[in-house]
Amino acid sequence: MIGQDDPSKTEKATSKRRDKQRGEGNVAKGQEIPKVMTLLVGVLFLRATIGFYHNQFTEIYRWTFLEAINFQLDKSMAYSLFTWGLGKLALLVVPLMLVLALMSFLSMRLQVGALWTSKPLQPKFGKLFNIANGIKKLMLSPDALLKLCKSLLQAMAVAIAPYIVIKQELPNLLPLFHANVQGIIIFILSAGYKMVCYALVPMLLIAVADLVYERWNYEEQIKMTKDEIKDERKQAEGDPRIKQKQRQKMMEAITSRMFQDIPKADVVITNPTHYAVALQYDPLKAPAPLVLAKGVNKVAERIKEVARENSIPIEENRPLAQALYKQVEIGETIPEELFQAVAAILAKLEKFKHRQ
Repeated sequence: MIGQDDPSKTEKATSKRRDKQRGEGNVAKGQEIPKVMTLLVGVLFLRATIGFYHNQFTEIYRWTFLEAINFQLDKSMAYSLFTWGLGKLALLVVPLMLVLALMSFLSMRLQVGALWTSKPLQPKFGKLFNIANGIKKLMLSPDALLKLCKSLLQAMAVAIAPYIVIKQELPNLLPLFHANVQGIIIFILSAGYKMVCYALVPMLLIAVADLVYERWNYEEQIKMTKDEIKDERKQAEGDPRIKQKQRQKMMEAITSRMFQDIPKADVVITNPTHYAVALQYDPLKAPAPLVLAKGVNKVAERIKEVARENSIPIEENRPLAQALYKQVEIGETIPEELFQAVAAILAKLEKFKHRQ
């Protein structure tokens, strides 16, 4: 499919969307680059090792036409002939195949990076039953037309290259009547090499253009709508409504525990109406008084009610109540600058008079 068929998808894909597509094997890659690069490297490899292949074929033909006539075939000789032929075949084929395989791997690895997934190989049975849609995409889609044009251009490049080379080499054909076998072979190999090079130039240009197009088309295909980006951000950061509910539940749990700890308090310091802070002082637990509960307005009234129910002293000290509420969290000890003010209140209590 060429470009983006959904006009609402105007935003670039996020990294999460790219990772998901990559995990499914959907990456931007040009199919022509590996073909052209493999062909180019294969030709250059044969060009560089032509002397080696010449020696190997010379040895094979010399044995075939000179020594094979007097060859006495038996079991041992048949085994020797088999291993010799297998070794020669391996020398002729394996190096070239390894070079081609390595180049094919590198050309694809450089495009997509480190990626291994079997998902593209998994059968998609839903598409098997939608034959009409498949035929329509194959015959009438813009992608099919583009592939057809690409194939035609490559075919033209392969067809025109021999014509240009043969036209250039026409003056050199007549002297071949007086050349030996080696000279004819050299001429044919040189002309063939030139034909391949002439064909590879336009094929390489087509492959580069195909890669640029595939990357552009890939970016268009994975574009997202603004709503999709918002949904993804919500999933990553958490739905604000869910977060609000979680905070509400957490505050309810803290408040419930706070009211359960109020009976342990030694004193409640108030504003007197807006603020209320419940303190506990136990040297065995902490070196300074702890804030067991605090609250404003309705929570403060509830703290005072619980304190009255449990006969806990309530002391009014507006600046101290405000300072404790703003500076100290529940479960923390009071700061050093408030020691003297709190100690003055604790000293008035019957519980601490005896201790003092």
